[in-house]
Amino acid sequence: MITSETAVGELPAALYDTDPNALSRLREDLIGSAAQAGILDVAYRTLDSPVGTLLLATTEQGLVRVAFDCQNHDLVLVALAEQVSPRILLAPGRLDTAARQLSEYFAGARTVFDLPLDVRRSTGFRRSVLTHLPQIGYGHTESYTQVAAAAGNPRAVRAVGTACATNPLPIVVPCHRVVRSDGSAGGYAGGPAAKQTLLALERSA
Repeated sequence: MITSETAVGELPAALYDTDPNALSRLREDLIGSAAQAGILDVAYRTLDSPVGTLLLATTEQGLVRVAFDCQNHDLVLVALAEQVSPRILLAPGRLDTAARQLSEYFAGARTVFDLPLDVRRSTGFRRSVLTHLPQIGYGHTESYTQVAAAAGNPRAVRAVGTACATNPLPIVVPCHRVVRSDGSAGGYAGGPAAKQTLLALERSA
């Protein structure tokens, strides 16, 4: 896996020790060179948020991953290297729009995301569930049973739970809006506290 820190670390210290901005310029040069050479398939960055530090990753097709701290960002990057491409680079600028929209969401200033998404790894019924989730309005919820019916298989309630648990783009694809039939929150990849935080944020808007 390629990281900008590793590549820069291999350069003589004299190239950047005398200029506090040199390391940043070298990183940007590396990112630009990798993209121009066609060897940057997955760019990533992190973002501080009310539900902890989020890992964001994108491909040329769109946002491919949002991951919580508890999901272990290092393991998420390894999985992306195995499942998408090993050509991964820390390139925050590639995710400026995603980071800005998420920050606006957490500030209560955004209710709908407008981002290209790369969901090619989700197929079949799981893909149908992920396609439906953005249709659940901001501040609203649906039960697992309702989502199963909307996704075309009313009996596949457990499969809806699996689709939500393995959603690669939580928050942006709002699986936190899926709750149990009795109104209780149910499980969440980011943990129960994160789910409650997101639901409370949307209720307060």
